[in-house]
Amino acid sequence: MRCSLRSFSVLLLLALCLPLASATEASRQVRVGVLAWQGLEEAEVRWSTLMNRLADQLPGRELVLRHFDLAGVAAALKAGELDFVVTNPGHYVFLEAESGISRIATLVADSAPDPAHVVGSAVVVLADRQDIRRLTDLQGHSLAAVSPDAFGGYQVAWGELRRQGLDPEQGRPAPVFTGFPMSRVVEAVLNGDADAGVLRVCLLESLERDGALRPGQLRVLSPRPGAAPCQASAPLYPGWAFAAAPHTPPALSRDVLVALLALTPDAAGQSWSVPADYHTVHELLRALQIGPYAFLRETAWPSLWKRYWPWVCGLVLTLLAWGAYTLHVEHLVQRRTRELTQAMAARQRLEAQVQEGQQQMDHLSRLSVLGELSGTLAHELNQPLATIGNYARSLLRRQDSGRLAPAALRQAAEEIASESERAAGILGGIRALARKRNRVREAHDPAALVREAGRLFAGMLPGAPELQVSAGGDGGGWRVWVDPLQIQQVLLNLFKNAWDAQRAGDCNAPIELHLGRAGDCCVVTVRDHGPGLAPEMQARLFEAFFTTKSDGLGLGLSICKTIVEAHGGEISAAAAEPGPGLVFRFTLPLAEGGDTLAREPIR
Repeated sequence: MRCSLRSFSVLLLLALCLPLASATEASRQVRVGVLAWQGLEEAEVRWSTLMNRLADQLPGRELVLRHFDLAGVAAALKAGELDFVVTNPGHYVFLEAESGISRIATLVADSAPDPAHVVGSAVVVLADRQDIRRLTDLQGHSLAAVSPDAFGGYQVAWGELRRQGLDPEQGRPAPVFTGFPMSRVVEAVLNGDADAGVLRVCLLESLERDGALRPGQLRVLSPRPGAAPCQASAPLYPGWAFAAAPHTPPALSRDVLVALLALTPDAAGQSWSVPADYHTVHELLRALQIGPYAFLRETAWPSLWKRYWPWVCGLVLTLLAWGAYTLHVEHLVQRRTRELTQAMAARQRLEAQVQEGQQQMDHLSRLSVLGELSGTLAHELNQPLATIGNYARSLLRRQDSGRLAPAALRQAAEEIASESERAAGILGGIRALARKRNRVREAHDPAALVREAGRLFAGMLPGAPELQVSAGGDGGGWRVWVDPLQIQQVLLNLFKNAWDAQRAGDCNAPIELHLGRAGDCCVVTVRDHGPGLAPEMQARLFEAFFTTKSDGLGLGLSICKTIVEAHGGEISAAAAEPGPGLVFRFTLPLAEGGDTLAREPIR
């Protein structure tokens, strides 16, 4: 019986001690998971040295290194199989939000001693691709990358492309995902399967240094300054994070941090620093709406409705009440303004009739002037027509006699063409003045309008006196906002009246016209040397149907007044001083900026 009890005690003690020994052995292990972005073999070579050096700083601890892809790290953390994680900054931000890991150190290098600017992307193309020189040239091409979840291998370049107006999600450029390791991206570019590829910064230089690539075989697009000795196509972000799992004891995290900071740079010049600020990584992922910010892509109507349904209902009720009030007010307005609408329609019809009547009067005035001047039109056209006939008969006679020389033929043809153009110009001016058309306001040089009206006046009245034009101030060159045909109608009326007045006084002195400026207005003055008019007759000059001519209609000056006032100007008449005659003066507003336009000399 005693032997049985003693045996049972020994077995019980062994049963209690074996789990304790297993737990002690497990507590001595430090399980570290790393992201194998270049494949398992490359990750083993790269991180085994770090684990061995870290084990020397942690005596009594057994470091267990495990390699994962992006999804494998998250699964291992969720299963509680890891104490620490070494991963890129974008993946760290995702795991921080999903699994609650916390960074304790950031990887730096001799070439990038600032832990906040270590990781980046280099977009590479074949060196002989002259059609792709910048990132913006990737429009319409394909872009190779390892995975849409790769930070330095895709997301950094994606963010830079979006800042430059391109978006691979929309096929500009079209993404081609090769999967890990990243050497597949290089192969895709070299084989022509993709036009460009995204590499982690410094990988291109490493492949060239190791002989895997011929130097200069690939070229980095839009290299950014300050990224030496490695070329980058996008801004640099914080380095890889050494993060502790949520269940990792704080004492163990402290010991590992102290050991990491105590390590000297390895053969590649890499070492560990205090944890960097990953705020820039958060901004990038937020802009791309991926990782922990993927919810921004979704329109969560159910949650929004659950949170804001009282406000939505209140807003709907307010809108319904506002709509009912609006309908009531609109009904009142329609009932009370029906008569006003009818009155406004009648007023518009009356205004249209008045405007049409004014246009008819303008047209009748022009026809009246043309009627008075038509008697002299045939005389003016006789000269060019007679000249044309003479040269034509001369050509026939020389042709019959055999004396038609090329020089004589050319001279006769030039004279015939010149006289034809002269006759056509006279008829064209008459036709333009007589044509009935809509009013058009444009910026015009008043001196040019005066010259055109003077040529038309002289063409229709060959016996008319000379028109003497002068300008005051800086010599004219202003612009006025007018209907050119209406202003020429005013000038022709004034020239015709001046000619009639001087014929009545048997005077052949020049008609004087002066251009001046008064403030923001151009002043046009027309003076004749006729016998003048009594003051009581001058006061009635601009009345409709008042005339001093035996064959006049009394509409010319009345319409001139209407035209000038419609342009925003004024017209008046006064006795000339000194000497006999009348002076007609009217103003026209200058066009904006009219005094700064190029000037043309008045002749």
